[in-house]
Amino acid sequence: MTSFNRSTSRRLKKLTQIPSVWEGDRRPLSSPNQFSDSEAKGECILWVDYSQGVVRGMDIVASDIGPEAIVRTLMQAMEHPQSPARPARPQRIVVKDREIQFYLRGVLQDLDIAIDYAPELPLIDELFRGFADILDSQTPDLPPQYAQILREKAFAIWQVAPWEFLEEQQILSIEINKWDVGTLYASVMGMLGMEYGILFYRSEESLKQFRAAVLTDQESTEHLEEAFLKQDCLFLTFESADETDEDEDEEDDLADLPLSEIDPTFGNIHPLEGLRSVLYDEEALVILVAIESLSRFIRDHRRQLHEDIFPTLVRRYRISLPQSEESTKSVPVTVSTMPQLAAELEEMAGFDIDDQEIDNPDFQSLQDDLIPEDSFLSLGVVSWEILESLRKGVSYHQAGEIKQVGDGLPVILIQTSRPKAKTVIERIEATGGLRAICFNPGADPFDGDRYDLGLLQTQNGELFLFGEFLDEDPTHVEARKKWNQRCKNTKGYCGLIIAKGLTGASRGNPQLRDMMALFEARSLSPKDLGIGTLQLMPQLKFE
Repeated sequence: MTSFNRSTSRRLKKLTQIPSVWEGDRRPLSSPNQFSDSEAKGECILWVDYSQGVVRGMDIVASDIGPEAIVRTLMQAMEHPQSPARPARPQRIVVKDREIQFYLRGVLQDLDIAIDYAPELPLIDELFRGFADILDSQTPDLPPQYAQILREKAFAIWQVAPWEFLEEQQILSIEINKWDVGTLYASVMGMLGMEYGILFYRSEESLKQFRAAVLTDQESTEHLEEAFLKQDCLFLTFESADETDEDEDEEDDLADLPLSEIDPTFGNIHPLEGLRSVLYDEEALVILVAIESLSRFIRDHRRQLHEDIFPTLVRRYRISLPQSEESTKSVPVTVSTMPQLAAELEEMAGFDIDDQEIDNPDFQSLQDDLIPEDSFLSLGVVSWEILESLRKGVSYHQAGEIKQVGDGLPVILIQTSRPKAKTVIERIEATGGLRAICFNPGADPFDGDRYDLGLLQTQNGELFLFGEFLDEDPTHVEARKKWNQRCKNTKGYCGLIIAKGLTGASRGNPQLRDMMALFEARSLSPKDLGIGTLQLMPQLKFE
C-alpha cells in the first residue's frame, strides 16, 4: 500500500487538529436524461465538514482512477480547503465504503485521525441529491421521446452516404409547411472527406449570405467565425464516438469507421442564438421529417444524382410522425433538386474553369517546375544601398521607377546551385521577364489544410509556384505581414533574387557575390490575380 513520505506526514501533522467530523465519499455523477452513458463515466469525490456543514474539498475523476484520488482530495481539503474553511486536520473521518475505510486507515495511520464506517452520510447524501436534481433539470440534447428515432434516422442517412455523389453547392429543397417552417434548403457536407453532415438552411438567403461571406474573406478567422454564427439553419453532423487525443493525426477517414464508432450530433444555428447543440420538440420533428424525406429521395434517385450534370428532380412523400404527436399522424413533403441555385453557387465560388479563363485571359495553368525542389527560399528585404549594387553587378530587369520608402525593397530570395540558378534565370528571361509576385490562397480538400501559395507571374501570363506555406505557420504569418507592409511602402514594387551557393558556406545566407539575377516586379493581391482559391487535386498540382 502506498503511504505518505515522512516529510509529508510531518507537514500534515503540523496542521491544527479541530474537533470536527468529516464525511468523505466518491460516487458516479450522471443524469438519467442522458441518452447515452458515454459521459457518465466520471465520479465525484467529496469531503465535507459535517460539524460546520461546509464542503472542504471536491474533485471529478475518471471511474477507473484508484483509491489514491480520494486521498489527494482529502489532502486538498486539509491544506487548501474551499472558502470559508481554513487549513486544518479533522479528529474523525466517516465513510460508507468499507474498502475506502480500510485504505484510509493504512494511509493516515500516522496522522492521529479516527477512520469510522457509517451506512449513511447525511450531508453528502443531501448534496448528491441536489446534484442529481440539477442534472435532471437540465435540458437534454434531444427531446427524450424523439431521441432514439432521430438517431436511427441519422444512421440511416449515414449509410445512404449522400456525400459520395452530392457536393455542398448541389442544394435540395425540402418543402414541409409545418411548425412555422416553409422550405428547408439542404446542403450535404462530406465529399472532401473533412466533415460529414447536412445543413438544413431555413432560407435560401441565409445559405447565399454564408457562402458569399466565406468567399469574400477566407483569411480572417474572426470573420469566418462571425459568418458561421450568422447562419440560420438546423444541422446534423457526424463525429467519431471515440474522442481520444485531439492532437493525434487522424489518419483514418470517418467514413472508414464502423457504424458503432460513429456519433451523430444535432443542433441549431441562428444569428441571435448562435450555436446550440440542443433541439427542442418542434425542431426535433422538423429535422426528423427532413432527414426521412431526404433519405427516401436519395434512395429513389441515386442513379440520376450520380450523373455529372445535376438533374432536375421532384418527388412528393408523406412522412409518418412518432405516436407522441397526437394531432398529426403524417406530413406531406416535397423534395426537389435546385440546379439553377447550384450553378449560381458554383459561379460564386469560381468552380467553372472556363469562366475563369474568360475573366482572366492571362491565367493558363499553374506550373511548379521552375524552382528546384531543394532550393532555399526566404521572404525578406534588401536595403536601398545593396539594391543599387545589385543593379550594377547582376543580370537586372527593371520594373519601373521605385521610390525609396521604408527599409528597402521587399524580395523573394531563391538560392540554389549555380547551374540550376542559371536555368531558372534563362527560363524567366525566355518568357519576357517577371511581371508580378503574388500570394494566393490554396486548399488541400483531402486533409483540410489551407495554404498561402507563393506565385510568380511572367510577362507571357504563365504562373509558377515557388512556395507552399501553411496558413497556421507563425513564422510565415509574421513574414507575410512584413512583406505586405513593405510592398505598401513601395507602392506595390517588389523583387525576385536568384542566387547560387546552396551547397557552400553561404547556404541560407547568400552574399552579394552569390546573387546572380534581380527581377523587379509588381506585387499582386489574390483579388488582382483573380483565380480564386486553388485546390490540390489527387496526383496533380495546384490547378
